This record gives sequence, C-alpha cells and structure tokens, in this order.
Amino acid sequence: MINKIIEYSLNNRLMIIAASALLLIAGVYTASKMEVDVFPDLTAPTVVVLTEAHGMAPEEVEKLVTFQIETAVNVATNVRRVRSSSAAGISIVWIEFEWGTDIFKARQIVNEKLITIAEKLPLGVGNPTLAPQSSIMGEIMLIGLSSDSTSPMDLRTIADWNIRPRLLATGGVSQVMVIGGEYKQYQILASPQKMKYYNISLNELLKAGKESNLNASGGFMNEFGNEYIIRGVGRTNSVEEIGNAVIKVVNNIPIKIENIAEIKIGGAIPKIGDGSLKASPAVIMTVAKQPGANTLELTKKIDNAIAEIDKTLPADIKIDTNIFRQADFIQASIDNIKKALMEGSLFVVITMFLFLMNFRTTIISLIAMPLSLIISIITLKFLGLTINTMSLGGMAIAIGEVVDDAIIDVENVFKRLKENAQKSIENRNSTLVIVYDASKEVRSSILNATLIIIVAFIPLFFLGGMEGRLLQPLGISFIVSLFASLLVAVTLTPVLCSFMLTNDKMLLKQAKGSWTERWLHQYYNSALQKVMKIKKIVLGISIVLFIVAIFLMFGLGRSFLPEFNEGTLTVSAVSMPGISLEESNKIGNRIENILLSVPEISITSRRTGRSELDEHAQGVNAAEIDAPFVLGERSKEEFMKDVREKLSAVPEANITIGQPIGHRIDHMLSGTRANIAIKLFGTDLSKMFSLANQIQRNIEGIEGLVDISVEQQIEIPQVQIKAKRNMLAKYGISIGQFTEFIDVAFAGEKVSQVFESNKSFDLVLRFNIENIILCLFNVFVHHIPFALSGI
Repeated sequence: MINKIIEYSLNNRLMIIAASALLLIAGVYTASKMEVDVFPDLTAPTVVVLTEAHGMAPEEVEKLVTFQIETAVNVATNVRRVRSSSAAGISIVWIEFEWGTDIFKARQIVNEKLITIAEKLPLGVGNPTLAPQSSIMGEIMLIGLSSDSTSPMDLRTIADWNIRPRLLATGGVSQVMVIGGEYKQYQILASPQKMKYYNISLNELLKAGKESNLNASGGFMNEFGNEYIIRGVGRTNSVEEIGNAVIKVVNNIPIKIENIAEIKIGGAIPKIGDGSLKASPAVIMTVAKQPGANTLELTKKIDNAIAEIDKTLPADIKIDTNIFRQADFIQASIDNIKKALMEGSLFVVITMFLFLMNFRTTIISLIAMPLSLIISIITLKFLGLTINTMSLGGMAIAIGEVVDDAIIDVENVFKRLKENAQKSIENRNSTLVIVYDASKEVRSSILNATLIIIVAFIPLFFLGGMEGRLLQPLGISFIVSLFASLLVAVTLTPVLCSFMLTNDKMLLKQAKGSWTERWLHQYYNSALQKVMKIKKIVLGISIVLFIVAIFLMFGLGRSFLPEFNEGTLTVSAVSMPGISLEESNKIGNRIENILLSVPEISITSRRTGRSELDEHAQGVNAAEIDAPFVLGERSKEEFMKDVREKLSAVPEANITIGQPIGHRIDHMLSGTRANIAIKLFGTDLSKMFSLANQIQRNIEGIEGLVDISVEQQIEIPQVQIKAKRNMLAKYGISIGQFTEFIDVAFAGEKVSQVFESNKSFDLVLRFNIENIILCLFNVFVHHIPFALSGI
C-alpha cells in the first residue's frame, strides 16, 4: 500500500505540492482561530447549586438546606461525587458527574431534582440557583477599582452597575463577582422605643414599608380619539417621600414611617466580605470565563471593554487589570514552548547540515516539521480540543521525531541519486525511478520506527479521570505529529527530492559524502573494533548502569505536575472563626504591607470573606491575597524563603503560600488549598480539632513540608435568644411572631426595591444598630429580660 502511495505521489507531483500548500494555509488559519488555554479542561462536569438562607446560622443551613439538596441529588443519574459547604446565610453544593456527561444534561437533571425539594425548604430560604457554567480554572482575571475621593459606596455601585454589565455582555464571560466597597441600600432603621410609644406593631411597619414604594395599573382610558394608559405612581427613590408614607391614623393624626424610624441610604449590614488593593480599601472584581472560550482573545476583549469604560468614569477612579491575568501565564507558556520549538528546529538544521552538507536536503527534511505540526493542530480542532501547554508540549517532544522519517528517506534518496550520477549516461536510470526505489527501500524502516514510538504512547489513552484529561492531548498531538510525518515522508518528501536533488554537478561534487560523514565513519570503525574485543566488559557496565538507574528512579520524588512559575503568589490567610470583618481586615492589611516590603512585589490585592452568590463560601475570617512578583537578582527559592520568614511574624492567622493556577489544581485534587491534605471524619468537632493539632505537631519536622496549617473548623461564638414560651403565651405572642421579630430586628428584611434609572437597590427594614447594641447590653450586663416591645 505504501509503495502505491509513493508511486501515486511521484506520478502526480504538482497535485501533491498544491495539496500540501493548501493544507499548510488551512492549518495556519485554523491555529489562529483555535481556543488557547493554560491546560485542558480538568474539571469533571460539575453543577453548582447556590442557596441564600437569609439570617441562618451555619448549622441551620447544613441541616435545613444543604442536607435536603444533597439527599435529592445524590441519587441522580451519573453523579460521582457530591460536596458541600454551609456558611452563615448561604449553602453551596457541588454535584460532580461522570466524565463525558453532557453538562447541559447534567444541569437539567439537577434542576429536576431541585423541584422535588422546593416544599421541604424552610420559609424565607431563597430558591436554589444554578451557578453559571464555568470551571475551577475559569477565573481568568482580577480587576481592582480604587479611588482617593469617590466614596466606597459609589465605587461599589459603579462596579455593580457600570462595569459588571459591560463585562457580562462580552462574549465568553460567564460570571463577574464583585467584592469590597459598600453595597448600597435604602434603609428604614426603626426605633423599638418609638414603635412602643406610637403603639406600632412590627407587622404594621412591614406592611407600610412594602406599600411605600409601589406602582399600580389602572388599565386604559379612551378620550378624544386617543387611548391613555392609567398608572398609579407610588415608586420613588427619595428617602423623604418614603419617610412620609403613612403607617396608620390614630385620633385623626397620621403616624408616618419617619416618626418611628430613620430613613437613609447606607451600606448593607452586616458585610460578608471586603477587598483591598495595596493595603487600601478597594473593590475587587473576579472575571470567570465560559468553558471553551479562548482565554487570550477574551482577555483582549475585556481589556478593550475596560479601556472604553475608563473613559466614562470619574478621573479619580483607577482601574488595575494587572493583579492576576491567566493570559499572561498562558502567553509565557506558549512563548517558552515556541522558543523550545525554534531552538529544536535550529539544532535539527545544524545537525542535518553538518552531516549532509547540503542545503537542499536540509530544506526538504525541514518542510516535514511545520506540515506535521499543522496536521496535529487540525486534528485537535476536529476532536474539540484546545491549544494548551500539554498539546504544545506533545508537539515539542515530537520535534526531533517528525523530521526523522523525512531524513531517512531524503538521505537514502540522496545516496542513490549520487550513485546513479556516477554511472555513464547510457547506464543511468530516470530520476523518478531512483527516487521511487530509494523510498521503497527504506519504507519498512520508517514504518517500524514510527509505530514503535507510537505504541509507547498508547497507554496514555487508557488513563481515566483528571490524569487522562490532562495527558491525552499530549499523546494525541505527539502521535498525530508522528503519523503526519510518516505521511509526509511517503508523499511530499519523494516529490521534493525529485525536483530539488537532480543537479548532476551537485551530485557528483558530493559523491563521496560530507566531511563529517567520512570523519565519523573512520572513527566509528575503529571504536567498534575495540568494543567488540571487550564485549563482556561493555555488557557488564551496561547492566550495572541499568541497575543504578532503576535504583535512582525509585528514589526520585513524585508529583502530579511540576511546580510552575506563574509570576503571582496566592497567599491564603485564615484567622480564628468568629473574628469580625474589621479585625480580619486589620490582619489582612498587615500581611499586605509585609508583602509590599519585599522588593520583588509592587502590588497586592486582597479578598476577605465572599461576595454575593460567590461559589467560595469562606467566612470573614478567611482572606486570599494575590501578589504579582518579578524576580530580579534573587532566585525564586531565596525570594520564597524571605516571604515565608516575614509572614511568620503574623501568628494570628494560618498562612499558606501558593500560586493561582496551582492553588486551583490543589482544590481539584484534594478539595483544599494544599498539595497534601489529611482529612478527619467524625461527629465530635472539638475532638477532631484536637486530633488535627496533634497530627500537625507530629509532622512538623518532616523535611520538605512548609505552610502546615489546621483548618479552623471549630464552633464560633453565638448570641442565642431563646423564647420563654410561657411568657410569650401570656402576652399572646406566637413563636412565628417571635422568630420574625428576631429576623427583622437583627438581620433586616427586604420590603421593596428602589429604582434609580436602570439601577435597582433593596429597601431594607431593620432596627437601628444602636438600639440593637443597647438591647444586648441590657441582656448581658443588667440581666434585664429581652423586651419584645412593639410586637
């Protein structure tokens, strides 16, 4: 069959050259349009369910919300693992499906299961929401907003309503999460003393708050040949008008909301997260991409969008997009691989020229390289894969092999043509016959060599899970490149030889071979004769070296992936649970200032707690700090040692140091921020925490371990207001009224929405914070029973 391919190619030389040129052009175009990513998508098909549980403690969220969702989805088709996290006011459940499951089918399955538990969830719990489709490697950029004069509330509003919608409208962006600043609210801050004075109940105030900001439809009216829409306009964004809303009339005197409450615009309380840039308050935006989106192109689109937005913002607002950019790491990785490809190609050229001493043979052999790689890229596109570090790595490994087939063919054809040129004219064969016979002569060598190498890579395709997803693109690009080189060697290479190696003068000049060839032939013969006289010694040394190599191999360390130099540190700082956001911010600022004192670091960003509907359910005691660095005179080892020594001066937090992409890979592998995780399971949280600390003390001395920390999974302090049911019964107060009072008074209740042009803000009713502190102070210091005034 191969003989027929060679013969067909030589009989249709122009067609083969034209087809090769078209293939090269099509491949270059395909490569320019392909998705570029740092790694293949390593995330199993995962659906994330977010459920807001307003005002609930973590244990209530776990029992009443998370457990219900987990129970429902555990029995779903193709589910391989269910993980969850319950924090104050939010439940997050990750449902991982078997590899190969269609993500849209998986989302449909989860949606159907969630419908079955809708009635089982407590009142006041929001509807379970599916997070946007993304992956753990999908966070491609952090954007920081800071200002010297714009207020934190205005800065957050600009981020939420000016920048976020514009970024979400960019094709390829799946989610933009905003943290920091102050989330704007219209607030009705009621005074329980005034409510008691005016005899206003909580239900009356709630009803008045909801009715203070409503529109109504009055249908249509036909008059003078026109149709008029009748609207009752009660919506307003004026705090004065909200305050003038009547609650009830007593003795012909209207009692207004402003009589018993302060109406103002303020930041949401309590804050569940905060952000900073260079240890100063800021708004941090996290941009996540859709699966399959081209990270490099999407980053350019985002940069263009930010540049457009920047022109419309106040001059004092600064936007920083260089905190973390996955595109920079991808570009650096691609540049490194391109450099490896160029260097490999250069060495191939030099080696071939030294041996053959002929530019034409070198060019013919080298043409196989881009053509083979282009065919590999087209195959990746056809299989729905992306250009990433693994697929490019496979091509880099194949560089030496893809020219091997062409070299074997070219060298033999060149040799036979030189022999033919030395014959008399009447005894010479035609060039095409010589090329055909020479190519046919080495076809078995080319085929066998290629197949042996391919067989060595076939086990990669039997790997499952994450390992298979990671390494299979490498195997595909390598094997396809080799197959392509074989195809080129039996089609294009003989054709080019028939055109470029037919000059009799050149053939006769190099009839005796190159100088390198003659020199090596002479010394190789001498060395071979000497070696054959001491065969046993050579075999013995080879066996000894083989045994030593095996021994050293078992002594080598093992790692799923080598450590990358991403150019950015991700510092995770976890303080004691129960700490306030203000204290956590102080600790975070100290860490940022320490990092900024390191010469290689010029900028830091910090995200403490979480943003609304964020998939990372960390409390306000946890912070994540990103710090880009540029190595100068010091090595990376010296730099990291310095960072760890300086951060050891912050004993209030467990600090682990990693890098953004490595940090996310660790999450995929172990579900934690660390490379190695030791997990304890049991029912006694205090006992498990004690055992975890004992394990930490026992392993601290192991060489190579750094940043050892124990997750602070301990009970946090609570203020529990328990109902005295006999007392409530005496005053005719139901448990429902009691719990509603606690919810509204302390956590607040959204009663309406206030619209400002295309922006909307919550109108929230809660008790004035000063009155809340006063009530708690009375409870703990004076032991005065908690007054349920106004119910």
